[in-house]
Amino acid sequence: MKIAFYSPLKSPNHPVPSGDRLMARLLMAALVKAGHTVEIASEVRAFLPDAAADANAARSEVAQAERVRLSALWREHGAPDLWFCYHPYYKAPDLIGPALAREFGLGYVTAEASYSNRRNTGLWQQMQQHVLDAVEQASVNICLTRRDSDGLAAAAPAARLAMLPPFLDPALFLERSPEPRPGRLISVAMMRSGDKMDSYAMLAQALSRLTHLPWQLSVAGDGPRAADVHSLFAGFDEGRIIWHGEQTATEIAGLLSSAALYVWPGCGEAYGLAYLEAQAAGLPVVAQEIAGVPEVVMQGRTGLLTPPGDIDAYAQAIGLLLTDGAERTALAEAARTFAGEERSLGTAASRLGVILDDYVQQVR
Repeated sequence: MKIAFYSPLKSPNHPVPSGDRLMARLLMAALVKAGHTVEIASEVRAFLPDAAADANAARSEVAQAERVRLSALWREHGAPDLWFCYHPYYKAPDLIGPALAREFGLGYVTAEASYSNRRNTGLWQQMQQHVLDAVEQASVNICLTRRDSDGLAAAAPAARLAMLPPFLDPALFLERSPEPRPGRLISVAMMRSGDKMDSYAMLAQALSRLTHLPWQLSVAGDGPRAADVHSLFAGFDEGRIIWHGEQTATEIAGLLSSAALYVWPGCGEAYGLAYLEAQAAGLPVVAQEIAGVPEVVMQGRTGLLTPPGDIDAYAQAIGLLLTDGAERTALAEAARTFAGEERSLGTAASRLGVILDDYVQQVR
């Protein structure tokens, strides 16, 4: 099929790296690998950071103009077979694709759509209705986590849902042989407010309970809260924390290959592609059993997951893998196989191909 790909939150071409941008790119790659032709349909960003009515009105006007532009373009040069929308949610609904799909009789698909009743207040309720309407219209809604699937099923019982577990292209990580340095911990995350800051704070508190053990933490990442993140770790002895700043994908792969353990609490993580990257590099993960983290870290098989908010339990899990080399090695080997095979781009492309055959081809 000829697929028009759209990400209302952030275009795959957006200059700022993030997990959303990476997953959008991975989905496009998987669609191509499954045999389809994929083009980014629009660069229009629908993201609304706060519930401002004037900003929403302006966004709606831009979306309307984009629908008119694409409609004229397709009438002249031919329409695609399918509109594929990645990650519509209350702050970034798809204001373009559903109307065009109806106008041209296209298949319509969402991936990682999310709906939460607690967002149904004020303007956000209107935005969630856009999401719900799109979900109900879709030939299929591809869910990456059970949490999203359950939320959509509760809000739209008649919606067609299919599961596609989070995945990555593991090639960059598999081409390096793991050479873990004893005691070398690593985290890779942006430094911004909200869940990321909460995770950095929890990690610092957990490590403060482990100063009797020999470890060194590498931190790759940067962002607007960098100074605050650095201050969280200011009490540790010199040399305990190594700040690498923002790194390229290749540089991150190199850092991961020389570490022994990936530590990131994962407060509020939708799932976290960085966990899969770490596992593909041969690192067991220590995280919380929270939000979408259990979708990408297999408890007791590829890492250790601790109760949400329990700093002592989190510290103890890190301490266990710092002192039990056999357990760390067993988890590391399983993690590399899990991410490199079960959650690979090739595996995802095969699954995605089946989903589109089952749900979209039959309605064309």
